[in-house]
Amino acid sequence: MDFYMKLPRSKKEFALFMGVISIISVNIIAPLITCFEIGFHLYVWADVLKVLPFIWLSVIAIVLLTYKPAEWLTAKIVSRDDSFNAHIIVNILCTVFMMSIFLTVIGTWIGSRHISLEPIRMFFYKWPRNFSISFAVELLIAQPAARFVMLKLHEFRDSKEQVSAEKSA
Repeated sequence: MDFYMKLPRSKKEFALFMGVISIISVNIIAPLITCFEIGFHLYVWADVLKVLPFIWLSVIAIVLLTYKPAEWLTAKIVSRDDSFNAHIIVNILCTVFMMSIFLTVIGTWIGSRHISLEPIRMFFYKWPRNFSISFAVELLIAQPAARFVMLKLHEFRDSKEQVSAEKSA
């Protein structure tokens, strides 16, 4: 029942689900990583706000690129009979793993406003921190919020359908 109530049922719901997750994630993860990188100052946070739309667009593109591979990897790790929570946690782990690899490099390029080899050279130093921050935000904040939105949307629609079915009967 959790799969049906807490996850998207259509492409429009998937877009809403992805929108909720990506907006929350980008607004928390990008400033946090940048502040750990440069320092926790108001001007650093303000500078991040200027590039957030570009980071958000890259996140959307990378989600769409890694969605199927993450789904495939999740299916290799968990069984169909495993719990909803097991599926969700492993899916978040696989998705964040793949996305953090790309965004450790691409996010640095967007944030620094130039393409260089620096994020590739420093990848193994920075990626574990970026992965950990991203995994925590996805697992504890963004995904639960998006699943709550889906649950409330489905409850509203299901009750609306039930009322209209009762009226026609």
